[in-house]
Amino acid sequence: MKSWKSFVWAVMLSVLLPLGLVYWHTSLFTCLLLGIWVAGVLAFSFIYNRRHFEEELRIQEKTLQQAANRTLNHHRHDWMNDLQVLYGYIQLGKPDKSVQCVERIKERIALDSRIAKLGIPSLVFYLQSFRTFRSNLELEVQVEEGLQLEDKLSQEKGDELTSVIMQTVRAYQYSGLVPQGDTQRLRLSFIQDGGDILISFEGEGEHSNPELLQGQIYNIVQGKIMKAEQLEQDRAHVKLRLPLEM
Repeated sequence: MKSWKSFVWAVMLSVLLPLGLVYWHTSLFTCLLLGIWVAGVLAFSFIYNRRHFEEELRIQEKTLQQAANRTLNHHRHDWMNDLQVLYGYIQLGKPDKSVQCVERIKERIALDSRIAKLGIPSLVFYLQSFRTFRSNLELEVQVEEGLQLEDKLSQEKGDELTSVIMQTVRAYQYSGLVPQGDTQRLRLSFIQDGGDILISFEGEGEHSNPELLQGQIYNIVQGKIMKAEQLEQDRAHVKLRLPLEM
């Protein structure tokens, strides 16, 4: 990024050369040279910037496709595991275990459906793909039945909400709730509360530095559409209140 900007600036500053010639010796030739030089620099900068942004878009598209494929493969792997377990119980003639397995599958399908119905593409993709990332954090998502945000938030506000949730999860992930190398669990829930949406983050275990975590989260939501609320009895439990009546 820096080399790209430096190159563009170097090309633009090259205009100083013909400009200096005009300053020292004003003539039709030097003025014509300056005009051609400036036109060439502008044309080059436009074409170069356009190609650079097109390349950036291609990289972002490829990254998104890779993330989508990784998510689909992970879900396919989970479904295959569930089906193999169910098939094993059926072969062993264990109807009770088979029913329990089917119930777990139904619960997962229902959860995926509730997450999808949130209606914010960036948020849905983040929640559905989080399990595919190698992380020491296990994210347990809960969504109230019937909760939808698509028609309540603009795309800009929806992306802002996604960004806040991602940053808050990251704050919990690196907050020191558990020793490094162990797996920690974070429960993330979405609940309707009158005209507001309560987004709850509940980490397990004692927090080694609750003041730091609290400060990080309050900094994350500063100037945003939601506000942070902390429960005194559990300093690792924070709620974000998102008002919908705006």
